[in-house]
Amino acid sequence: MKRPRILVIGSFMMDLVVRAPRAPREGETIIGSSFNRFPGGKGANQAVAAARLGAAVTMAGKLGEDVFGEQMLAALQKEGVCTKHILRDPETSTGIGSIVLDDQGRNRIVVVPGANLKYDLADLAALEPEIAGHDLIMLQLEMTLEVVTAAAKLGQRYGVPVVLDPAPAQALPEELLQAVACLTPNETEAQLLTGISVTDVDSARKAADLLLEKGPQAVIITMGEKGALLATGERTVHIPGFPVQTVDTVAAGDAFSGALATRIAHGVSLEEAVQYANAVGALAVTRPGAIPSLPTAEEVADFLASQKALQPVY
Repeated sequence: MKRPRILVIGSFMMDLVVRAPRAPREGETIIGSSFNRFPGGKGANQAVAAARLGAAVTMAGKLGEDVFGEQMLAALQKEGVCTKHILRDPETSTGIGSIVLDDQGRNRIVVVPGANLKYDLADLAALEPEIAGHDLIMLQLEMTLEVVTAAAKLGQRYGVPVVLDPAPAQALPEELLQAVACLTPNETEAQLLTGISVTDVDSARKAADLLLEKGPQAVIITMGEKGALLATGERTVHIPGFPVQTVDTVAAGDAFSGALATRIAHGVSLEEAVQYANAVGALAVTRPGAIPSLPTAEEVADFLASQKALQPVY
């Protein structure tokens, strides 16, 4: 099978992860149990997720001229991600994510975007000749909204489908949503975008219907252990998740996005792509770290072979 060609225009963050029994309250100091540093960022995570699942991935974005930037480049190159379109900014630091992870695997994250926000329209214009040579574009919101919107419109112009992970959550212009083939918010992001509190499948259906009216061809609301809701203009289906023991939820959504994009670029149905992405996301939460948690295609195949078939609910 031909390897799908995926272009990720996105962010890099060095994740600084503190594990503690719980998150501290305001004004409180608590003792943590461990500290680790992992290459991450939504763009980089999704690029590696897709690469480990067999896609030919090119990444574009901007790093600082610092140690974290060097480590990020090395991590991506080790995974086979093409880095020739990753730029460096000597005046700004590489982005970082400060993460507190509790004993239940829940996380609280503060992001300092750094050089990610220095990637501008001129940088994107230099990338334009590469757009048409890809099967799919992946975007997130850790770069400027101006750049994300322009990138989505380039994909639309060249007939390359765009998958947008709308995180960190913020209001989005309709010109962006109308250029997106597939929008993949989680429950919190769907609520911010629609004003509908997404707590179960029924409320997810309502939010997805409202989002579809804004322009995307498909909306997939990820719901953690509950799986995902897929909505298009023709049908809406709830695709259950896989029960696993959660260790660390960092990058679970990125694992899902990378898997979804890879399967879409392979040409499978959206329903099949979501089922596969659910499995990849489930595997990711059983391991610590962002990039270290992302499974290979072989690991996903073994996992699926060990699971009962979960039937979608229409």
